[in-house]
Amino acid sequence: MTRIERITNMESLFDKSEEVVKRLEAALKDFSEIEHDIAKLEAYYNSPQWRKDFEADEAGKLPKDLKRGVLSEDGIYDLLSDYQCLKDQIRTIEQD
Repeated sequence: MTRIERITNMESLFDKSEEVVKRLEAALKDFSEIEHDIAKLEAYYNSPQWRKDFEADEAGKLPKDLKRGVLSEDGIYDLLSDYQCLKDQIRTIEQD
């Protein structure tokens, strides 16, 4: 490999790495900012009110055009699980 090829190759690696690091930095900032929101969602999901809202939806008592993904048992459970898995992955990385 020539000097020019090596520098060109390393520059490509540098550019790619710099972009990924910047995207991860932004994503981690966003992730840390939703902690309070996730706690509120979890409290709602585990409350009797969520069950009442879910049952109202199942009974057709909510407007058809109301966005209600939060009432999807799988949707909210999966979001909370994914959030916890990501927190665990971050902790594991921090320990390495």
